[in-house]
Amino acid sequence: MRRALAPFLPLLIAACTAQPPPPRPVETDVPTNLEQAAPVRPQGASIGTPMAKRVAVIGLLNKRNDLSQDLEMKPGETRRVGDVIVRLAACERTAPWESPKQTGAFVQVFVHDAGAKVAWRKIFSGWMFKESPSLNVVEHPIYDVWVKDCRMTFAGAEPVASTSPSSAAKASGKATAPAAAPTPQASASNAQ
Repeated sequence: MRRALAPFLPLLIAACTAQPPPPRPVETDVPTNLEQAAPVRPQGASIGTPMAKRVAVIGLLNKRNDLSQDLEMKPGETRRVGDVIVRLAACERTAPWESPKQTGAFVQVFVHDAGAKVAWRKIFSGWMFKESPSLNVVEHPIYDVWVKDCRMTFAGAEPVASTSPSSAAKASGKATAPAAAPTPQASASNAQ
């Protein structure tokens, strides 16, 4: 065994006693195009609303009777509507200073099957995104489920207002004018 290692012994000794190569200098120059593309969080801004205080709006459509409703749920909450159960695990929204804007929720959907061995069958479990509803789709012949919003706030950022004119007026403190009633002449012309 010693005779087999004898030719390599000088190489092993040289490798063990050799000095490590000097460290490579750290590059301190950052390309300017990366600085501009990186999202910048405002000073003192925190992550956002704790998960327990967020509220997700989940849309539920029963295609059999064409009834649609919005479920306002907090993470960890489960809601039963007829033969469907919707469970919300989490919801998330990108910060106002980040791009692209994304709103998502982790949802589980269960449907009651009367003739099956298991009464409640899970038909969906995963993240849904408002901006790309076809990414994760609830594939069921009767029910459609989608995420509409995740209400949360970020420190140092303005609260996100709804896009409806009445809620924008409420936020600004201005009263909205009621919609103009149709004139009798316009109603008469529409009837003819």
